[in-house]
Amino acid sequence: MSAMKAVVFGGTNQLRIEERPIPVPGTGEAVIRITTTTICGTDVHIVRGEYPVRPGLILGHEPVGVIAALGDGLEPEYRIGQRVIVGAITPCGQCFSCLGGSHAQCGGPLGGWRFGNTIDGAWAEYLRVPDARANLAVIPDSLSDEQVVLLPDIFSTGLSGAESGNVRVGDAVAVFAQGPIGLCATLGAKLRGAALIVGVDAVPERLEMARRFGATHVVNVREQDPVAEIRRLTGGRGVDVAIEALGRQETFENALRSTRPGGTVSSLGVYSGKLVAPYEAIHAGLGDQRIVMTLCPGGKERMRRLLELVAHDRVDLTPLVTHHFAFDDIHEAFEMFSSQRAGVMKIALTPQAVGELVAQRVTARAFRQ
Repeated sequence: MSAMKAVVFGGTNQLRIEERPIPVPGTGEAVIRITTTTICGTDVHIVRGEYPVRPGLILGHEPVGVIAALGDGLEPEYRIGQRVIVGAITPCGQCFSCLGGSHAQCGGPLGGWRFGNTIDGAWAEYLRVPDARANLAVIPDSLSDEQVVLLPDIFSTGLSGAESGNVRVGDAVAVFAQGPIGLCATLGAKLRGAALIVGVDAVPERLEMARRFGATHVVNVREQDPVAEIRRLTGGRGVDVAIEALGRQETFENALRSTRPGGTVSSLGVYSGKLVAPYEAIHAGLGDQRIVMTLCPGGKERMRRLLELVAHDRVDLTPLVTHHFAFDDIHEAFEMFSSQRAGVMKIALTPQAVGELVAQRVTARAFRQ
């Protein structure tokens, strides 16, 4: 077999299923056979034309798979047949940005984000991984695809909101928007030791999930003014850290207004348009507040550490995987995810139909026994 199935960006609001050549690894590269991936909010921005990529690009940046081919320089550390994940960010580890610790900005602004941005991504049967030694993380045998598929981006990004905000033990934290990234930011605040964690959203089901992921209080923006309620919960002071996880003016502004003087706004949202910081929300520029922005951390060591959290039962992300689709059903899957209908959180996207995968797994288990 020399061709593979791939989901390709055809232009604004266009996705196509095409046959493409299976990639061949160069020196230091690997090719993995994709077993599971997912759809991200950033993919929605791309398809809607809000973030520019070239037509003809294979989308997707959250790969779980099996090593199918190795270029020179990767043995004996890696071998064909190993199950691996790769971060959505694939730093080279050698450039100015990487050596300075800014892996996501490898080679220049946003340069660490390659899959589905500047090179072909994970919505295909096979994926070429650049700088594989810096980016392939081996999955423990005890973990399923579904347990780890959200690590390459969603959990890494959400957790980074708490990390970049420097959430400390005993802090008060508000997380604006409880979509998948916001929920992972809520979980990240809990892992970092926050005492008061306020989850803010408009969807009751997501607020209930926020409690499950560590929120001590929730605020439905259709029923309460989130800023006033956060001020009340903090005795009028405001939170130490507010995490913005949606990418809209109103949530960014509310995060600013909810943060105490000397506090931090940690921004994870992808913005499309001009952002305004109101005069009074930043205390005329004299409030000693910090605004920090973070692109998803990546690389092998980041993935290894996140795998350890899952392997030792510190993190369970499987409740976020609410639906399963095959590549052939990408249009239905994308419409469901982008319109946020049917209670969707995250979709497990596979090259094969779900029924085929179940049958293969049953056969494989029987063979091993």
